[in-house]
Amino acid sequence: MTNPTNAARELTITSASNPRLKGLLALRRRRTREETGQTLVEGYEEIGLALSAGVRPGTVYVCEELFSPAGRAGSQDIGHQTDLLGRLRDDRVEVVHLSRSAFEKVSYREGPDGLLAVVDRIGVSLGDLRVDGPDHLTLLSQGVEKPGNLGAMLRTADAAGVDAVVAADPVTDWGNPNVVRASKGTVFAVPAASATTAEALDWIAAHEIRLVVTTPETDLLHTDVDYTGRVAIAVGSEKHGADRTLLEAATHRVRIPMHGKANSLNVAASAAIVLYEAVRQRDAR
Repeated sequence: MTNPTNAARELTITSASNPRLKGLLALRRRRTREETGQTLVEGYEEIGLALSAGVRPGTVYVCEELFSPAGRAGSQDIGHQTDLLGRLRDDRVEVVHLSRSAFEKVSYREGPDGLLAVVDRIGVSLGDLRVDGPDHLTLLSQGVEKPGNLGAMLRTADAAGVDAVVAADPVTDWGNPNVVRASKGTVFAVPAASATTAEALDWIAAHEIRLVVTTPETDLLHTDVDYTGRVAIAVGSEKHGADRTLLEAATHRVRIPMHGKANSLNVAASAAIVLYEAVRQRDAR
């Protein structure tokens, strides 16, 4: 069960009913994540980004049978899992080897690549978010339910150079494994916090941040607003959009023009469109 060739102890688990694996499955539940202060990160790219952001996993579970020796999955370059495993060993992270059946039981993604890590809870408190300089840009999501949408918004926020992402009254948590997966690990790259809507609005006011809220209930197009300076761009929930409290606090309410039969876009798409209008304006300046 131990590997004498490595400085840190390495275990091997072959039984899919091992108690440690039951603990991993339990981390799929929000209550368990909140009680333990831990969550799961699966995949070469996601774990690598977490390491680059300074995150040190407590344990990494590996199945080398699932590794890609060529560092590719089909036409996609996914990197070499053995190199990442070497980085984890150098950092003295506990390594647990799993049989293929055991790994596939605890994996939460299709086509697992043989790497699954346990890390500390993701996200910071609202008070820990830094607002430096005159051009701070925040993305605020209110009441978003689907982990995939939160993850997609994080990827966009990272690409757009957003300084902070705030989830107001979120239905899920930043540590939801599906948020981590949908974000491709960028949840570790962008400062992210959760708060009530009232707390988020107090934070915005305290830092003199202008609030731009997307809604179909306006004639002002999203391209007709100045996004330079300290700005927060806010989107509402998938079903109901931004609530009255958020709309009444807005410096500007903006809409994205719709020329088809649908009257709204996916919330992650809406966030991306407005964020990149802000990027365009800031780059042009």
